[in-house]
Amino acid sequence: MVAIDTKNLTKRFGDLIAVDDIDLEIKKGELFGLLGPNGAGKTTFIKMLATLLRPTSGDALVWGNNILEDRDAVRRSIGVVFQDPSVDSKLTGKENLDFHARMYGLDKETREKRIDEVLKLVGLEDKTKVLLENYSGGMQRRLEIARGLMHYPNVLFLDEPTLGLDAQTRHHIWDYIKKLNETEGVTVVLTTHYMEEADFLCDRVAIIDHGKIVALNTPQNLKSLIGADMITLKASDGFKGYVDVLKEFDWVKSVTEHDGYLDLSVVDGKTKIPDIVLTAKREGIDIVSVSLHEPTLEDVFLQFTGRSIREEEGSAKEEMKRRFRMTNRR
Repeated sequence: MVAIDTKNLTKRFGDLIAVDDIDLEIKKGELFGLLGPNGAGKTTFIKMLATLLRPTSGDALVWGNNILEDRDAVRRSIGVVFQDPSVDSKLTGKENLDFHARMYGLDKETREKRIDEVLKLVGLEDKTKVLLENYSGGMQRRLEIARGLMHYPNVLFLDEPTLGLDAQTRHHIWDYIKKLNETEGVTVVLTTHYMEEADFLCDRVAIIDHGKIVALNTPQNLKSLIGADMITLKASDGFKGYVDVLKEFDWVKSVTEHDGYLDLSVVDGKTKIPDIVLTAKREGIDIVSVSLHEPTLEDVFLQFTGRSIREEEGSAKEEMKRRFRMTNRR
């Protein structure tokens, strides 16, 4: 059964193509991740599915409802937690949830029952009478997730659910997301630029680059595409002709230079490190660091785009600054 079905979904902002002709099916009950850097089109994609933006072209069904023709039905079937906080800090946790439930027309008995359920689900049952201004950032995020579940949605959109949180709090949020997906049976679609978040949480992951889906599969299957160990090198003065030399070894599957580093996909990597270092010495390359690791989703992104997510985010930030400067000159 399909929870979300998009056909050629596209969104343009002037000459910028934010979402580029996406065809995608997300299954009912699935915990699905959209992985990519800031500016890749993840939030724009979610906003179109939530009927907050009209697509330039293409179409989509959310829980069987058309995002253009059945907007009210779509909105009744979804919950949304966006990046920016949207809770009222002058209300208590319970008051925030009660207000949201009233907006969806839940009667008093249902509201009371559901508030208890969702607060217990996110571990805030002892904070019902505490003002939101006295919640930590992680607690506020958990309450926002609880609020998104108040009206029994079929699909829950989480846009960068752990952005800005410390590592420990982030892992706690992951546990709550897993729990709600399992106990509520709700289809969860989350956007993230944290590789480990997508890897830990998601049944399937779509990697997005410049508005296009460039890879789609389970995290394990995506990583298996690399097919070898990953070795990352850093040299004191670049790699000069070293890359061409490495490509001559049949046990080197791929070589990618990026952001001052050299990433090698290598068969049986731990036994090849001495050869790699000795070859560098012969070529006059001063290696200052070597690391060996199993493939990650960052490596998958790098293989499909030729850039790391960190590099892409840096480029996106520079582009945003450029557009901001141009806008201010007008």
